[in-house]
Amino acid sequence: MPLALLALAIGAFGIGTTEFVIMGLLPDVAADFGVSVPTAGFLVTGYALGVMFGAPLMTVLGTKISRKNMLMLLMGLFIVGNVISAVAPVFAVMLIGRVVASLAHGAFFGIGSVVAAELVAPEKKAGAISMMFTGLTVANVVGVPLGTFVGQSAGWRTTFFIVAALGVVGLAGIAKLVPDMPKPEGVRLRHEVAAFKNVQVLLAMAMTVLGFGGVFAAITYIAPMMTDVAGYAESSVTWLLVLFGLGMVAGNLTGGKFADRKLMPMLFTALGGLAVVLALFTAGAHNKVTAAVAVFFIGALGFATVPPLQKRVLDYAHGAPTLASAVNIGAFNLGNALSAWLGGIVIAAGFGYTSPNWVGAVLAAAALVLAVVSSTLERRAPERRSSVTAPPRAPAAAERPVAADR
Repeated sequence: MPLALLALAIGAFGIGTTEFVIMGLLPDVAADFGVSVPTAGFLVTGYALGVMFGAPLMTVLGTKISRKNMLMLLMGLFIVGNVISAVAPVFAVMLIGRVVASLAHGAFFGIGSVVAAELVAPEKKAGAISMMFTGLTVANVVGVPLGTFVGQSAGWRTTFFIVAALGVVGLAGIAKLVPDMPKPEGVRLRHEVAAFKNVQVLLAMAMTVLGFGGVFAAITYIAPMMTDVAGYAESSVTWLLVLFGLGMVAGNLTGGKFADRKLMPMLFTALGGLAVVLALFTAGAHNKVTAAVAVFFIGALGFATVPPLQKRVLDYAHGAPTLASAVNIGAFNLGNALSAWLGGIVIAAGFGYTSPNWVGAVLAAAALVLAVVSSTLERRAPERRSSVTAPPRAPAAAERPVAADR
């Protein structure tokens, strides 16, 4: 794997840290600005919405420049957003900083996936994508717990300054290690939008929403589930989240490895396993050991779907993959928001803190059904793979006719 993937992984680590570390710092931020914790929660919601809308917006804005320059611009935006958050004098300014940082999220992973796939041989694309996403998963194991500890010890503003510094390291790495990869000649916005006419692209995005929604239906409410149902102390929630993060790392690497060999069987296994684990978690949450095991496997099986789904979007949006890849990243956040909302509904209806697990199981099972439909359509019409029309291009030198006599 080329060193350029390390630079992308560092950027992903910073982005993953800033996305999730706020959850552990909400009480400190709320107290500092004199707002309630629910009001401070808008820092999470605002970030998620920024990712959803920022992914296509920033990708469209970047159609005129090279992918390397766009990645550098996005990391610059990420740095600025985190610095704004760190120095914010009032809550509204910090919210603006969070939104500014979030605008880089979807486009970075979307464009970064395309770049990572182009850096390696075709049979290693999913593995390259998973290497970049490893930065995001490791952020949940190292960056988020460490950032929370620093924020609680030295002040939450220190955490955001450190995250901004990570962005600087990522920016320098991209500038130094990522090769110049100009935007393919002839690519226009209409070619990028044409990807969404492909039913396989839409099915992959729907699987992303439902599959990852299954993960966050349970994980969003892990704190009350582990303390009120499993009987863990509140202090144990931190290491349980680290356990979830370790599962994410393992699943991401495994998914990337096997998706390069058998993509659809990998998806069937991950989504089916996720549905089963979530369903069993309803009963298993009453025991500390089984609850901890379930948390690990939810992370592992959920993130095992990321490389194959991202690669599937790239495969079927061939010739115009950038926008579709970025929008698929937004689909992860849509799944997070949808599942958190549905999980809250069943808890409020009186079904208990374990009821979101059933919501997650249903969502994962629905994603599995879509995977079966997608595979069936592929077998019936294999020639439609990569059916999005690629932009016209000039023939390469090896393709040009050679005169018979010279």
